[in-house]
Order: sequence, then structure tokens, then C-alpha cells
Amino acid sequence: MAPHGDTIVSSYVFTKPPRLSTDGLKRTVSDMSFELAKEAIDIKSLTTIAEVVDAKCECCGMVEECTPEYMEKVNNRFLGKWICGLCSEAVKEEMEKNGGNKEEALTSHMTTCVRFNKCNRAYPVLYQAEAMRNMLKKTRLRATSLSPRDHALAKKGGITRSSSCIPAITKEINVVSNTR
Repeated sequence: MAPHGDTIVSSYVFTKPPRLSTDGLKRTVSDMSFELAKEAIDIKSLTTIAEVVDAKCECCGMVEECTPEYMEKVNNRFLGKWICGLCSEAVKEEMEKNGGNKEEALTSHMTTCVRFNKCNRAYPVLYQAEAMRNMLKKTRLRATSLSPRDHALAKKGGITRSSSCIPAITKEINVVSNTR
């Protein structure tokens, strides 16, 4: 609408843009295809590409694409079980906690994954509630007051608040406003 309620009449007509010519375009040829066209290809010299297979992690159930050679390496490393890269890192961390016992670390991680897949994925709200409960249990010890009146806690070196800073701020504002 125009400023005073008048309507603006436009005589603009939309037209399609002109079509571009493809006369100047040429087909792109890579250097490699040019070299291969010059030489005869020896099929025996080409290396074979290993088949890619889907492998399912025995811990979390995630599926990865990998070669049979890689699967064999992982199976040898983790007591005949194929586990994904994420679970293998978790098992390594668990081994550091357990003092290097690979079998115990693998069993512990697999138990955790099975428990998570059974309950926590099916009922994510219950999982969140349990996590909050565990967090509150851990913080219950720290939930006591840190006021200066609690001398026992003040001796431990906690940061305490002696008073509010609001009166000091309002005092400064009053001083500035009275000097004007």
C-alpha cells in the first residue's frame, strides 16, 4: 500500500531469462584417462580391491562397513569378538582403569552396552531420571550451606559470600546522582 491508502500500479512483466549457448563448452578429460588411453592396461598388474562387508558390533549393535582383513585384526585384538571403533576405545579406557585386564574390561563394557540397549534406549525418560538421581546422590555431600557462620566448612577453604553487593552498588549510584 502507498502512504495515503493508494495502491501502486505496476506494469512490470516477468520474462524468462535468455537461454545460454553451449557452443563454447568442451568435454573435460582428466590426465589419468588420457594416460590410460595411450598405454595398454595390464590387468594382472592391477591390485584387487577387497570386498567390503557389513559387520555388526557385538557390544552396541552398530553396523560398519569394513574389509575381512580388518575384521580379522579386530577379532584377534578383542578375544574373538568384533567390536566397533567407539567400543574399542571404551574398552581401552576400561583396561586402563582395571590395570590392563582385557577380558574383564571387555566384559564390563559389553555388560554396560547390553543394559543400555535393553532399558535406556527403550525408555529414555527413565534413563534421564536415573542419571539425575545419580547426579543428585553425588552432589548431596556438597549441598550444605557455605555461609561464614559454618566455621567447619570455612576451614576447608571453600569460597564463601559474606554479604550482598547490592547495597554497595546503590550507594555508588546515589553518590553519582547527587554530584550532578
